[in-house]
Amino acid sequence: MGSRYFQLVILLTFFFYSSIFSQNYNEDILNEISEILEDEYFNSTTIALSIFDLTANEVLYNKDEKKLLHPASNMKVITSVAALEYLDPEYTFNTSAYHTGIIMDSICYGDIIIVGGFDPDFTTKDLDTLVYSLIDYGIKEIRGNIYGDVSNMDSLFWGNGWMWDDDPYPDFPYMTPLIINDVSIEIAYAPGLIGNPAHYELIPQTNYFDVTNNSITTREDTSNFEISRDWLHRGNELVISGDLSYKTEPDTVKINVVNPEYYFLYLFKEKLEENSIEIIGRIDTLTLPEYSKLIYTHSRKFSEVIVNLNKDSDNLSSEMTLRAMSFENYGKPASAEKGIQVIDSMISRTGLNFEDYKIVDGSGVSHYNLVSTELMIELLKYMYYRSSENYKILHDSFPIAGVDGTLENRMRRTKAFENVHAKTGTLSGVSTLSGYLKSANDHDITFSIFFQNYIGSSRVVRRYQDRICKFLSELVIK
Repeated sequence: MGSRYFQLVILLTFFFYSSIFSQNYNEDILNEISEILEDEYFNSTTIALSIFDLTANEVLYNKDEKKLLHPASNMKVITSVAALEYLDPEYTFNTSAYHTGIIMDSICYGDIIIVGGFDPDFTTKDLDTLVYSLIDYGIKEIRGNIYGDVSNMDSLFWGNGWMWDDDPYPDFPYMTPLIINDVSIEIAYAPGLIGNPAHYELIPQTNYFDVTNNSITTREDTSNFEISRDWLHRGNELVISGDLSYKTEPDTVKINVVNPEYYFLYLFKEKLEENSIEIIGRIDTLTLPEYSKLIYTHSRKFSEVIVNLNKDSDNLSSEMTLRAMSFENYGKPASAEKGIQVIDSMISRTGLNFEDYKIVDGSGVSHYNLVSTELMIELLKYMYYRSSENYKILHDSFPIAGVDGTLENRMRRTKAFENVHAKTGTLSGVSTLSGYLKSANDHDITFSIFFQNYIGSSRVVRRYQDRICKFLSELVIK
């Protein structure tokens, strides 16, 4: 009995170790990663890593590739891939102006309705174009109301699991299909005379906000100057407080805006008045009446939106893309939940099971998201092998090491410079990097690196990410 038990243990041990060594990982990579993992930093920090040779169609290295971790903004890679396949690069985000009633002698005897179509990059400059379109249409006076139609989307203004204390930062936008200026207000500030309040200016200039300026310009170097919003009560009142040294250089801050559709409409009304278009009525929201007539549509292609989405890791762009997928595939009102169903379909295309992951938003802001480096690699492989045109759009939308976006200041003066095209991701205790690069002998490589459960600065894990990318860029694959 004891002898047979001993033989069984030996047999199981043999199969266990043979399964490990049968992976045949690239020996150079294995040695490099093993050296990295010897650092005591990884006694408490989790790392999952997948590296795949696209040219040779073979796995180069895997570590905990199935482990579920938070993707942070690597979630945008998943959203981008699904959108390229299910929306198409030519899909347009439309912001349209309509009128009701009749136009006679340059007077609109009816309402103006602006229909939001999820355009995350609509700006004040685009609003100017929209106003000029009304003038070209022959409207000089509006004897009716100005409405915004936000019915293309549900009423959930934040994602599942977004944190209340991230308000009022612009990276956590209040969502609406009727967007302007990243649904935020920019405030420029500079010291005033000593003993007097700091100077400030709203960009764009508008009367939409009530501003309380309790700040003081001082001789001392201080650090308690703050510009915020009444976020605790979800109000749009801006508050400038604290001491500002007279030596402080002029700067700007951005604050997100509550009920951003009304912000859009107020700016629209101000622009109309600036152009001598008289308005009799009020501003409000309304679903577009069936008998309305189209005046103008401002369109933006997804192939343009994806650049800002990934280069600058724009949360609003990714969330509006998620809702555009919902709208295009399931109709109105669009929702994150239905957009995620489209992502599930994309995951199924790779041969993986979407039920093995938890996805709750399109941007990666939520700590509820749980995915693996295996999933990231399979999606990046799918783009490379099965969708060459979309692969190029995705590849070119990623930040370039040492050049632009969120990688602008990383990997300079290394072989990874201008070589690595990859999406970053950062949350508290989370740092991720996934994308493409070329080895020293021109093999196309895709990789995904997830770090999690660390405290302190993310600079440490970024150095490890950069080291891996530099190593892969110098690697000659035999």
